[in-house]
Amino acid sequence: MKRVYLSMLLTTFLYPNDELESINVIEKATTQIVEDVSGEEIESADLADALQQNIADVSIVRRSGVANDIILRGQSRDNINVLIDGAKIYGACVNRMDPPISHVITHAVENVEISEGGFDVENFGTLSGKVEVRTKKPSKGLRGEVGANIGSFGYRGFRGTLEGGDKKYRFLITGSTEQSEQYKDGNGDDLATQLENYAESHGLKGYEYAPKYRDMDAYKKDMFMGKLFFNITDNQELRFSYMGNRSDDVMYPSSKMDAIYDDSNLYNFEYIGKNLNNFSDKLNLQIYKSDVEHPMSTQYRVVGQEKYMTHKLTTNMRGAKLKNSKDGLTYGIDTSTRNWDGKYYMTMVKMGKTKMIGNSISDVDTDNIGFFVKKSFKMDKMELSLGARYDDTSIDTKSSERDRDYNGFSANIFASYNLPNKSKILGGVGKSNRVPDARELYNTKYKKLDDGSMKRIVNGNPNLDQTQNYEVDLGFEKKFDNGKIKVKSFYSKLKDYIYYNGSKMVNAFENIDAKIYGISLTGGFLIGDNISLNGGLSYKRGKKDDPLEGQTDKDLANISPLKLNASLNYDYDEQGYIQLSLIASSKWKDIDSDNGEQELAGYGVLNFKTAREFDNGVEMTFGVDNLLDKTYATTNTYKDLILMTDNSDTMLINERGRYIYLNAKYKFGK
Repeated sequence: MKRVYLSMLLTTFLYPNDELESINVIEKATTQIVEDVSGEEIESADLADALQQNIADVSIVRRSGVANDIILRGQSRDNINVLIDGAKIYGACVNRMDPPISHVITHAVENVEISEGGFDVENFGTLSGKVEVRTKKPSKGLRGEVGANIGSFGYRGFRGTLEGGDKKYRFLITGSTEQSEQYKDGNGDDLATQLENYAESHGLKGYEYAPKYRDMDAYKKDMFMGKLFFNITDNQELRFSYMGNRSDDVMYPSSKMDAIYDDSNLYNFEYIGKNLNNFSDKLNLQIYKSDVEHPMSTQYRVVGQEKYMTHKLTTNMRGAKLKNSKDGLTYGIDTSTRNWDGKYYMTMVKMGKTKMIGNSISDVDTDNIGFFVKKSFKMDKMELSLGARYDDTSIDTKSSERDRDYNGFSANIFASYNLPNKSKILGGVGKSNRVPDARELYNTKYKKLDDGSMKRIVNGNPNLDQTQNYEVDLGFEKKFDNGKIKVKSFYSKLKDYIYYNGSKMVNAFENIDAKIYGISLTGGFLIGDNISLNGGLSYKRGKKDDPLEGQTDKDLANISPLKLNASLNYDYDEQGYIQLSLIASSKWKDIDSDNGEQELAGYGVLNFKTAREFDNGVEMTFGVDNLLDKTYATTNTYKDLILMTDNSDTMLINERGRYIYLNAKYKFGK
């Protein structure tokens, strides 16, 4: 039975040479591979939740029962690059209700590669990390699977896959549907009750859910993916794929609006040629297009029963990349265009009329072209990687604000050196950049004046500079006969870091200088023939060089505290196992109190899981998350998100209480 404990135990711990021979030294040193997300680990379509439960360096921004965002090494939003099979998709929501990782069809994920630090030169905008999701490729023959998941709080999901082909043609078709009622925290409070409790205690009546929506489902989500691969010749291949997401009625209780729907499409084309001539070991051309439509509204709240506001946003992405590799040298060109547009509408319920109030983001185009080169060397006991990239970016808006142009140069060097006794030291230095996005530059809000007119307020800042990250990473690895450990540390100096000043209404985004540093420990060991122990421990701190204008706090937001992920696994035979895992965090006390964060208590959560593969093609997984039914919160309340607040205390969303689930799937064909 193939199992991966969602850590570095397999792939990068016990079998690094078998699985990662083609990956260069940077990827070996800074990357964690997460596998089997689509197998035993799948509990819902929320990939962010699966990652934070199993990787110590990843934490979650909890907003809802699904479509949550991630934080990697204290970085979030556009500071992390998210790729799906090498293509990009951006969320449309200015309030991060639909982050890029939420548009992935989870049950079709082959693996997730998490790369930490600014050492990626192939992709535009990788400031502090990259999350690359790789979906399954079609295989030969004819095979398929059907599956069903049920869980606490009315969760139910169904999925199916059919794939096949021969040496020349291969195809894969897969789809899923799922929905869930509102989960309850350890106190027994569902999402609507958590909002009611906060509104009542803080005098914020009106934004509770209206009685007819009080018991609505938390979300409904349908996803589809299709792939078609052609082998033109023995060394040339064409790949076509499509991924679609349709999410409806997603509750966001800690915000003033909910998502009416999220619709996204991702079209992807690749040409791959191997050993075409003396100048190319591998030539790759990729062209992709993605689009997202996201209307959010007060329609389901008490204040929206006579009239409600809708904020409708769209984003479109087009990109292409051409790269060639020869003898460890890779070079290429990367280009993309992102459009982002948003409008506010007001609907009068009784009259049945809707009028536009104004633009939030006025049809903004971000055009980029980048040139990159990287080279890997192996010299006796040392492996060395070098990389560089140049970017030219223009940002054009249809509003009255100024257009912007940016140029950026990124470069890095990373090395590892093999020591005696199966040990290795590794380290690197790098510089990376990312430009401000349309929200940070131009986001506009509206305030109703006494005479009934609407005042336009530019919450973004058209004068922002691009952020530059100067980073140093150091690490040490040690292999044993029964396992491996790795220690990594980093220091990141952020120049012109884009940060939200919650004390300002106008031009609230600012450039500041700051630093983030931290250390992590990951490891995995076999104990005898049937037991394994693996886990990770992560700690980081973030500080501003100087407080923001009108403030005194120098702590950076979103810097989660010491976090531990650990699991004990018992293989009782070749077809089944039992796992007990722990997720724990210390108290979150280093907070940016000037910008809405609050102290959070530490927590420790136990999860249980067992899985069994039967000879007839059936696989079953049973699990219990939060075994002891703890009440706790992992997400803080930085004001760069628009959350429920009385301006002194912001609403927290608790994690779900005890969650019991059963997954079953049946595989057929060969």
